[in-house]
Amino acid sequence: QVQLVESGGGLVQAGDSLRLSCAASGRTFSPAIMGWFRQAPGKEREFVASIGWIDLLTYYPDSVKGRFTISRDNAKNTLYLQMNSLKPEDTAVYVCACKLRYSSSEYDYWGQGTQVTVSS
Repeated sequence: QVQLVESGGGLVQAGDSLRLSCAASGRTFSPAIMGWFRQAPGKEREFVASIGWIDLLTYYPDSVKGRFTISRDNAKNTLYLQMNSLKPEDTAVYVCACKLRYSSSEYDYWGQGTQVTVSS
């Protein structure tokens, strides 16, 4: 069992920055991939970023590419999402997730999320 706890959300103005954290605990933590997703009210969950825990390969959708940066601290079992140049359309609940195997089609564990609100 893996527990994921996000933190770092808040209310900011357009153009500001935030850094989200996702602390993992539980079983010996050795994920294959970790990712960030977000969901705004009335919208479907959206992929934001992912990182290979060992190879550090990252992926971003065009909507955040160049503004968001995903990273991880292996010693602290913590995932980060640095968000710069925030826009009102970035407002959502941000959730981190963990995939234990590269071959998995789905993420295995999810956090509860942290709210990010960007005012114009």
